[in-house]
Amino acid sequence: MRGKEKEMTIRKIAVVGPVYPYKGGISHYTGLLVRALKKRYEVYTVSYKMQYPRLLFRKEQRDYENDSFKIEDAEFLINTANPFNISKCAGHINGLKPDLVIIQWWHPYFSPCYRILAKKLKAKVMFICHNVFPHERFPLDRALTKTVLKNGDFFILHSKKEADELLGIVKDAKYAINMHPTYSAFKMDKKDKDDTTSHEGLKLLFFGFVRPYKGLKILLKAMEALPDVVKLIVVGDFGGSRPEYDGLIEKGGLKERVTIREGYVPDKEVGEYFENCDAVVLPYIDATQSGIAQIAFGFEKPVIATNAGGLPEVVTDSKTGVLCEANDADSLTEAIKRFSALRNEIDFAANIKEDSGRFSWEHMVNTIGKLAES
Repeated sequence: MRGKEKEMTIRKIAVVGPVYPYKGGISHYTGLLVRALKKRYEVYTVSYKMQYPRLLFRKEQRDYENDSFKIEDAEFLINTANPFNISKCAGHINGLKPDLVIIQWWHPYFSPCYRILAKKLKAKVMFICHNVFPHERFPLDRALTKTVLKNGDFFILHSKKEADELLGIVKDAKYAINMHPTYSAFKMDKKDKDDTTSHEGLKLLFFGFVRPYKGLKILLKAMEALPDVVKLIVVGDFGGSRPEYDGLIEKGGLKERVTIREGYVPDKEVGEYFENCDAVVLPYIDATQSGIAQIAFGFEKPVIATNAGGLPEVVTDSKTGVLCEANDADSLTEAIKRFSALRNEIDFAANIKEDSGRFSWEHMVNTIGKLAES
């Protein structure tokens, strides 16, 4: 952490991170953050010309099908694996003379890149930590993370759990907790709702990359104890593990009730899945926060979630969704049953609207400004 200095006024901000055409939630987040910041500050966006080497990430990293998240003046400069390029990019950012540089942090892969960058930047550095540590831990991840984050002046976290993890490696960190903002930008063209979405049955949605910590196996087990009118659609990339889940569906007698749409979903198609469900399920075994919950809230859809990590800070039980115990199929089954009964009594959509202020991008901008100028 850098030495103490007098309070400053923020006028110019440089934002470092992925933006369109890069895929994924961090890219969407960065693009929406830049748009929100531009309403108040002069903003420069510096993204990657190479995010991940093909050796590590063989799938297509870009999606040009929908430019709704595009930042027109973004510069694609950083090669995350080239230290000479990174040093040059730091010089370029310094030449812009920003008062603050905001860097998106989510995985130790970026440790060498961001360590070089942060050390060479002349402006104050703020890390927005989507995860302090990766969900799927590995040897040295703590050390790699510490080497980077100790160079930050300010930190934005999305949950108390993340704040506690940060303080474990940067004891004097100057931080603020701001809930993950809502992704209402996915409401593009108005879709016609599927006629089968009604209170006579229950349509559940599991959306996003399928990883062990996200608990899809627990959800499939819970589905076995639910009536036939409860249907589930799973939308996401299985990363090669699809046969394992197909086996669980077959064994559980769920073939008629579980539909899988495998693969990456282009931005313009996201809305149809959220519009045509009754609730989004986050059966996570471990979590910090979830961009999927914020997409759901953007469509005013309630969320059935576990009490893992920061999810209880996002989902208000019996108001904007229903909570249950993590890694417990029976508890999840009961939560889904409880939601089915409550939706006849509670206007979840109205409650989500009422609670939307703390998930607004304006709120995020206010948090950034107050923290950086304090």
